[in-house]
Amino acid sequence: MIRKIVEGLSVLNYLGSLLFIFGFLMMLPALIHLLFPGPGISARIIFAFVGPGLFLVLISTLLTRKLPTKVPDIQESMIITASAWLVVSLISAIPIFFILDHSFIDALFEATSGITASGLTIFTGLDHMPPAVLFWRSFMQWIGGIGILTFFLAVSFRGGNAAAILFNAEGHKIHSSRPVPGIFNTIKIIWAIYGCMTVSAFFLLYFEGMTLFDAINHTLTLVSTGGFSTHDASISYFSGFEHGVLIEYTMIIFMLMGGTNFLLHYKVGIGNWRALYEDFEMRLFWALIIGAVLIVGIDIYIAQGPKILSSWTTFHLHFRTTLFQIISVITSTGYATRHLNDPYYPALAKQVFLLLMFIGGCIGSTAGGFKILRLGILWQTLVSELKQLSLSPKAVIPLVIQRKIISPKEIKRICALLFAWIALIWIGTAITLSCTNLDGYQALSGMLSAVSNMGPFFFSTPELAAFPAAVKICYIFGMLAGRLEVLPIFVLFARLARR
Repeated sequence: MIRKIVEGLSVLNYLGSLLFIFGFLMMLPALIHLLFPGPGISARIIFAFVGPGLFLVLISTLLTRKLPTKVPDIQESMIITASAWLVVSLISAIPIFFILDHSFIDALFEATSGITASGLTIFTGLDHMPPAVLFWRSFMQWIGGIGILTFFLAVSFRGGNAAAILFNAEGHKIHSSRPVPGIFNTIKIIWAIYGCMTVSAFFLLYFEGMTLFDAINHTLTLVSTGGFSTHDASISYFSGFEHGVLIEYTMIIFMLMGGTNFLLHYKVGIGNWRALYEDFEMRLFWALIIGAVLIVGIDIYIAQGPKILSSWTTFHLHFRTTLFQIISVITSTGYATRHLNDPYYPALAKQVFLLLMFIGGCIGSTAGGFKILRLGILWQTLVSELKQLSLSPKAVIPLVIQRKIISPKEIKRICALLFAWIALIWIGTAITLSCTNLDGYQALSGMLSAVSNMGPFFFSTPELAAFPAAVKICYIFGMLAGRLEVLPIFVLFARLARR
């Protein structure tokens, strides 16, 4: 009994430390409102962010000073992780609920989509929304893209075994080898890479013609592969700009960077450029992109006819549209120059998009999805089993990837995760079908987008906004479970159910 009390108090201590930092972050949009004034009552907007922020700082100070702390075990770390994401989502919804004329469920949906870097939105009229709210949506994605606990560990300077356990619990990494000794040094490298990407993307987008406010927001949602935009038209809003084509290609590059393992960025940074094509997962990544571009491109050509090749300008437009959308989907960014439900995309192209939405990006990146490396390991497991059967039933053929043996325990965990992933999507699709007028294809795309933290779906934003609360809550759970890769959120709810 005493042990359980100590464990609970320790969890609250960690949550208090996180919320102390998050409380200060919540006040930043108030400054944005002063710099970029827009519609809405200023006092109300400022209070919506400063009030909860100050309250968090006060409460978290009491929690961290009065409660004991200890190094969490694996189960406790998962509870801390899931609790942190759930609490931060709830708190992040408060300013949105207070400022906009929407229900708290809608505000929570938007906040969860932001903090998990999913990019699903139920809001329209973004072009006329208060800048402070738009920035808050973008800023949530930037923090959540790299992980709120990773951010917390970097800012709080917490190292040691506790940091390592929490870091791994937030997103289970296969081959989580560190580029340098010490978990805190690894986190510093991750944030250095993330920071460099952020600064570089901002200057490029700004000098390519975006306004200062648009450049700030799209930088935050670009490097985090979150996909929120300040415009209802998403990236197609910039198509008429003088350097609109450059903006699209800049985004393609940074979406690729966000969807790539950050360890590879470090290797490239120290001069090992061969890692971009020698790494097992990267080879699959490039193969998926090239294959998808060819399949979707040919499918569009069959549907549109030879007019696609009538001129270089026309061909380049179709190629750029196809490439942009495929990169956006596989990296789980969710930006669009054309809505996925646009008749421009034939049926086969939409099936390719669904497949890429499920697969997602690379391990150790900001991308969502099941992850390319995991599917690569499962494929190699199948190949290994076939080889073993063809040689001898008694033959033992270890599964080796990147000169490392993949243990049966790791393969078992991947299979369990795959089952949980598919089960979540199936249950969410069934709930959506029973509560809405969507067809099976549309319902599948919605829940798949939520669990894979993608953003795009095959129906309209107003239709999503009109969903019953039960479906929205289902999507909220799916976004959190997908971002935490299922296990921590299951452990948290299992613990709550036992109590």
